[in-house]
Amino acid sequence: MRRASDTQGGQVTVSKEGLPGWLDPVVHAVETVRPRQLSRFLPPEDGAGRQSAVLILFGEGARGPELLLMERASSLRSHAGQPSFPGGALDPEDGDPSGDGPLRAALREAEEETGLDPSGVQLFGALPRLYIPVSGFVVTPVLGWWREPTPVGVVDPNETARVFTVPVVDLTDPGNRATAVHPSGHRGPAFLVESALVWGFTAGIIDRLLHFAGWERPWDREKQVPLDWRA
Repeated sequence: MRRASDTQGGQVTVSKEGLPGWLDPVVHAVETVRPRQLSRFLPPEDGAGRQSAVLILFGEGARGPELLLMERASSLRSHAGQPSFPGGALDPEDGDPSGDGPLRAALREAEEETGLDPSGVQLFGALPRLYIPVSGFVVTPVLGWWREPTPVGVVDPNETARVFTVPVVDLTDPGNRATAVHPSGHRGPAFLVESALVWGFTAGIIDRLLHFAGWERPWDREKQVPLDWRA
């Protein structure tokens, strides 16, 4: 089986069969990367944190490989206006957080937020669970290949401002890279693409995937983008 289509408690399939060759480095990275290589923020040992998942969806557009992103509505209390992967907290119907739950949640949330058809998505792996201290989320990044693309867009404007794709070639362009600096002193990778500043958890995952897939190009880490306290 090569599809993962049932987001309401049915079987969720994970398969590497038939993936395009350019995804091979990403598959290798998913299979070999360790949690500490992705982030210094790992889930609390006491099990605290709200289980969640995001969908890192690779497609192929007019300019080659691309990633699906969305921009959160500016009215939200958490991460307002910030570009991110589709995703959110697990619901009870998603199932076991230690099993298929995160896979099902990633597909369900992506469908709810962008309108994509999950039947056209082939899941091929998941990265180790990570932690977002500011929100208390324990996040499983789920990776997929957009085998059969479908139209996407804003489903609920109260939650999402826009849905867009970013060519990987733009993410690897040194001119589009910078270091985001928060007033708290926190520093992290950032991408200036598609009229958006991608930073925080999403940028950190993209940065590590580019690195471990061997797609990263040398860039000026002294180039800084300041954030404000609302970020």
